[in-house]
Amino acid sequence: MQPGDEEILKDSGFYWREKHGIKVLISRPLEAAGFTNAFSTRLGGVSPFPKDALNLAGFNDDSRDNIYENRRRFLSAVGGDYDLALAFQVHGKTILKVGDRSTAEDSDTKADAIMSDAAGVLAAVKTADCVPILVGDPVTGAFAAVHAGWRGTLQSIVAKAVEELRTSYSSDPHNMIAAIGPSASCEVYEVGPEVIEQFTRADPATGRYFTATNEDHATIDLPSINRDQLLSSGVRAENIYIAPFCTMSRTDLFFSYRIEKKTYGNGRMLSVIGRPQQSAASNDVPSSFSS
Repeated sequence: MQPGDEEILKDSGFYWREKHGIKVLISRPLEAAGFTNAFSTRLGGVSPFPKDALNLAGFNDDSRDNIYENRRRFLSAVGGDYDLALAFQVHGKTILKVGDRSTAEDSDTKADAIMSDAAGVLAAVKTADCVPILVGDPVTGAFAAVHAGWRGTLQSIVAKAVEELRTSYSSDPHNMIAAIGPSASCEVYEVGPEVIEQFTRADPATGRYFTATNEDHATIDLPSINRDQLLSSGVRAENIYIAPFCTMSRTDLFFSYRIEKKTYGNGRMLSVIGRPQQSAASNDVPSSFSS
């Protein structure tokens, strides 16, 4: 932690929770709406990235024993009785739906969003610069975890997740709450002409999310693109929250693929959302999110 980190979170909709050296970032509005949620940091684990790192994925660069011990510690900090539901992420637009707790697993299914309405399921996505997005509907109890790198963002994966919540669980986007977690920020996340061209070809208006740097290069504001995709999908602006931390700038707190891959390997955070077993979905929107 650096001086001022608590102040940075003021009025952001997020707060820190710490337990036994594990520090996680919590979305207060999702929590208030009945959803267990957390964005992990790199602190308090057993992985050598470089030391005592909480690597929660990346089996090619770490031992299974380390990762499973880190997951145990992370879930202890999150609290509650849950089974993790993960997918094999491929920077695409496929969504994995988990029917009940018995089918929640570390799946080999290729998908970049996981959703459910079942209690005891903890939908999870792995990131280390890409944008993690947690979405919950307090009326139906449905929820989703979304992994949005630049390729997934280009394919509007978060908008597709909102639409799937609507069609599969009768969720109204107007009631949904979305938390966009720590990711690479527009100040430092530089991309080349191939990325810029794909976005502007798909939609010339996306040019406003780029800030030119060197010739044919620019930084890209992925959190803002995903926020605007949520808005276009019907999620209300007052129900969208963006964590004010950049993974590339704050490697004291977070893993960064771009900064650290060659040095330490492929560490990953988890972003999770679920609904407790004892909780049933309410028929009414909590008053703080009413029209």
